[in-house]
Amino acid sequence: MIEARGVVKGYRTPAGYLKVLDGLDLSVAAGEMVAVVGASGIGKSTLLHVVGALDRPEAGTAIVAGSDLATLSPDALATFRSEAIGFVFQFHHLLPEFTALENVMMPMLIARRPEAEARATALALLTEMGVAERAEHRPAMLSGGEQQRVAVARALVRSPRLLLADEPTGNLDRETGDRLHELLRRLNREKGLTILVVTHNERLAGLCDRVLRIEAGRLGTAPGAIG
Repeated sequence: MIEARGVVKGYRTPAGYLKVLDGLDLSVAAGEMVAVVGASGIGKSTLLHVVGALDRPEAGTAIVAGSDLATLSPDALATFRSEAIGFVFQFHHLLPEFTALENVMMPMLIARRPEAEARATALALLTEMGVAERAEHRPAMLSGGEQQRVAVARALVRSPRLLLADEPTGNLDRETGDRLHELLRRLNREKGLTILVVTHNERLAGLCDRVLRIEAGRLGTAPGAIG
């Protein structure tokens, strides 16, 4: 599902150029759930941005879901992101003026799918996430855990092949976070969904098939990791 080789990525800062990824390699098989851990600011989110076609590497290759991202035009990258990848972030980024149901429907409507199909698909996902009874509530009326479950439903509404999660439980209390961990693992096992998750949460990392640690711009197996 993911085959990245020799990825280099850095940023210009007031203090000069900062290299974040330095010849990084990553392989994730279809159906795997893999955690990436490491210190803050070490490059975990940058890695997700490269794999998720949000950012182009300066060197190296990233082949995701069979597509070499370097060969895709900006329009093709946008289409690839919307069709092949689902994103879940620490902050849910739900649109406050729309209901939970409308938020989940949005990616399908943007893709010009029929409204009835979008509504049925979104409601089915909200039911699967356990928040169907909150479908007509706006985000401000939902708890943090409910908002994040709605965000997961939105990420899945176009049936992506890969789910990228960036600190998905970082803004939740432990009990709520544990429920979301279990949900992600269930999606992985029951749907065969490939998941790459960046996390500081040892409990979430422990549920994954493998745990990788990023250090000095490269990845290695984390001590005590599964797999």
